[in-house]
Amino acid sequence: MAAPTGRRATARLPPEVNRVVYVKNLPFKITSEEMYDIFGKYGPIRQIRLGNTPETKGTAFVVYDDIYDAKNAVDHLSGFNVCNRYLIVLYYNPLKTKKTDPNAKQDEINNLKTRYGV
Repeated sequence: MAAPTGRRATARLPPEVNRVVYVKNLPFKITSEEMYDIFGKYGPIRQIRLGNTPETKGTAFVVYDDIYDAKNAVDHLSGFNVCNRYLIVLYYNPLKTKKTDPNAKQDEINNLKTRYGV
């Protein structure tokens, strides 16, 4: 395999950049083939996962083979108009998508209060 050439070899990427792209505000009736047409212009795609439950409809994960292709897609497709909907394209961050239970947080706060006598 040849070494990367050009700007890619010397470019430093921000830490939040990764190969997985999270897409919001998609039309509910978009197909995987249409997603491949839109996102495939920016590089080879390893996988596309469309949301299919009522909570995840209109969202998708796009996994690129190369991190630079993912960066290029985020840079060019954020705000792209698809069926009169403007796409929101972000880098996937598992820490932001983690759901927390508010009751568990309140229990933790109460435990800390009793432990430290507050």
